[in-house]
Amino acid sequence: MKKNISDDQLLQSFIPLVNFLGEAMGNNCEIALHDARNLENSLIAIANSDGISSRKLGSPLTDLGLKVIKEDFFKDKNYICKYPSRTKDGKILRSSTFFIKNDNGDVIGLLCISINISDFIQAANFLNKFLSEISGGPERNLAEEKAPVSDKLSGSIEELVIHIIEDTLSEIGIPPERMSPEEKMSIVHKLDEREVFLLKGAVSQVANQLKTSENTIYRYLNKK
Repeated sequence: MKKNISDDQLLQSFIPLVNFLGEAMGNNCEIALHDARNLENSLIAIANSDGISSRKLGSPLTDLGLKVIKEDFFKDKNYICKYPSRTKDGKILRSSTFFIKNDNGDVIGLLCISINISDFIQAANFLNKFLSEISGGPERNLAEEKAPVSDKLSGSIEELVIHIIEDTLSEIGIPPERMSPEEKMSIVHKLDEREVFLLKGAVSQVANQLKTSENTIYRYLNKK
């Protein structure tokens, strides 16, 4: 007979796996366990954080974690592998995430493995440049290549919110000082789609970045 366990027990059962993988994979690989029910303090276990993301217990969910909660794309998947991610200081990672689901099929946690490949990228780019010069073929910069899914690891709510805002602003390519009210409202709606406003202090951060007031942000949110 199958014994039902609580969501908390299910997540706790993964903590020994975090420690095991951390030792088995070595210091160049960070293992993180997130409680997806707690956006602002989701990180409940981590191994090999020093030298990679430097995140601590209680750090927020990542940008990708917010997408998992929001988008239907992930509902029929159990994991995603080898997507690019970056730390706040620019280290280039390849990450894989396993979705921890309860008996109802709800994603309650994320087990994330992130390998620091910055040194490998530098070596590969050197070889690519060398081979391009002697063969006359095109040169590739692996650090700049894109993928359908990406992520950035943040150590605080403020860093996560600022990253998502800057990423969204880069899609428009217009400084906030030159944006029309309609363009600012479009940015706010895009941020809302990315679940930014579920995070504490997000309205104030967005208002500051868009050079407007918090009341204006709330007005834009009500104009869907």
